[in-house]
Amino acid sequence: MNRVLVVEDEQHLAEGLRFNLEDEGYQVQTVETGESALDVLRAQPSGFDLVILDVMLPGKDGFSVMSELRGEGQFVPTLMLTARGHPEDVLKGFAAGADDYLTKPFELAILMARLRGLLRRREWLRASMDASARPVTPAEAPAADEFRFGDKTVNFDRLELHVRDQVFPLTLMEANVLRYLIQHEGTAVSRKKMLEEVWGLHEDTDTRAIDNFMVRLRRYIEDDPSHPRHLLTVRGVGYRLIAAPEKS
Repeated sequence: MNRVLVVEDEQHLAEGLRFNLEDEGYQVQTVETGESALDVLRAQPSGFDLVILDVMLPGKDGFSVMSELRGEGQFVPTLMLTARGHPEDVLKGFAAGADDYLTKPFELAILMARLRGLLRRREWLRASMDASARPVTPAEAPAADEFRFGDKTVNFDRLELHVRDQVFPLTLMEANVLRYLIQHEGTAVSRKKMLEEVWGLHEDTDTRAIDNFMVRLRRYIEDDPSHPRHLLTVRGVGYRLIAAPEKS
């Protein structure tokens, strides 16, 4: 039975989510504040399969909770709920480490579909890790969904970035951004295109949100994030990934 933590301060919504999720066979715990969510998740690092996290909470908001969890190495799949739905809020949630978002008010069927999608991704990752723990013949081994550049490897199956002897877990959105840049390797990609094709946003938005997201990726990828060699800014346009930069 999958366990879900619902972080929501509107009691009628929290109880409604609990009732419907339990009716679908999930085991549910609810908390009302960001601080309570952090306490529960820290006490049970592997205790939940998914988190539903409201943005507007008393005390620490959902963005802060998400950032702290990811900073501590907790990568439980998380669906953020936002009442505003502004593109900047969506991007801020993804930059904090959310895997998906939903704008209030929402239809229950859509919420359930999003949850099932996140849980499927979690099961795929578990299956991938279990398979790698046992020896397989060349005929059994599937082609790895990964990309190598320099001393770095992005493993999309496991949502991991390997840099020499370090392994950085990636959120689903971070992996999607890297995949998009890799698919356009060497080409300048506009912020507008990325917003539309990666985040699914078709409204005008403040591009500082996406710039902050790219700063985070540079911390993983670059030896010196202040002087990037792989993930370059193209002034007035957007970004370009260079897999094999010229040696300086």
